[in-house]
Amino acid sequence: MPLRCSPLPSYETPFHEQHSYTEVNAVARASDADLAPHELRILVAVADTGGFSAAAASLGLTQSAVSHSVRGSERKIGAVLFERGRGGARPTPAGDAAIAHARRILRLLDVLTSEARTAARSDAPEGPLRIAAFRSAALHLLPPVLQRLRNRHPGIEPHVRIVREIGRGTAGEVADGRADIAIATLDGTTPSPLIANTLFEEPYALVHPAGHPAPRTLPLVDWAENCGSYTRAWWSTQDWIPRATVEAEDDGAVLSLVTAGHGMAIMPALSLQDAPATVQITDLGPTRPKRRVGYITTPELAKSAVVRATLRELRTTRTP
Repeated sequence: MPLRCSPLPSYETPFHEQHSYTEVNAVARASDADLAPHELRILVAVADTGGFSAAAASLGLTQSAVSHSVRGSERKIGAVLFERGRGGARPTPAGDAAIAHARRILRLLDVLTSEARTAARSDAPEGPLRIAAFRSAALHLLPPVLQRLRNRHPGIEPHVRIVREIGRGTAGEVADGRADIAIATLDGTTPSPLIANTLFEEPYALVHPAGHPAPRTLPLVDWAENCGSYTRAWWSTQDWIPRATVEAEDDGAVLSLVTAGHGMAIMPALSLQDAPATVQITDLGPTRPKRRVGYITTPELAKSAVVRATLRELRTTRTP
């Protein structure tokens, strides 16, 4: 009887599996052109330290490794990211754009990890929270907010940086990926792709030495952050306000100078929270200028548990 043998098993890959392998290989080839997280960290380190050697030292790498990584990133992006020179490395305009995105991407990777762990444990939100605020907001608005936040969510770790509201101000810190939330003065324009919402409006008032018989005759004390686009139109119609002859670094110095009798000032309500009894605050009437104070964040971070918890506390803060 002839021996019947079972057919040998076929080792040829089925068509649908071949197709899957092709897709996987295509994805692998495409990912070769993507920047990896370690490459993003190197770009940020070079920008923050101002040079390849300093970046290498901060990351525990060799300078050649940093240089090689930056060249690879520039090749993948198709643009020069740093101007090299004897003084170090300075980001080009393309570099500034790339580094801002790199910071935001790295922050989102941190958020991904912390929120996934929090969800797995069904736990309260935790992790770092980076806040940029102008001086008077950091002094008078944030402390009760942070206290309530710590009481309800002890795992959140706030880090506050005081940033002058000049130029890009606190909003620029969020745009550049250095902050998760900015407490900012809002003038109706928000840099794309950021989002902004108003928390409250605060009025300006005239502040002068108490008991002065003619405070409007005093020299004007001012500071660079004071006359923004939200008050410029009002200032331009007030012919009784002289040109500032005394300029201070910040609102705290302005208040000290007014207290000492060196002039008058026009200041927003937050700056006058702790005004001493030796100064008098006079309402400027129904047409007085106001400024909007609010928060700025990114659409992605606005969805994170840490930022959502902070925004809840900010919205319940008592306004000045």
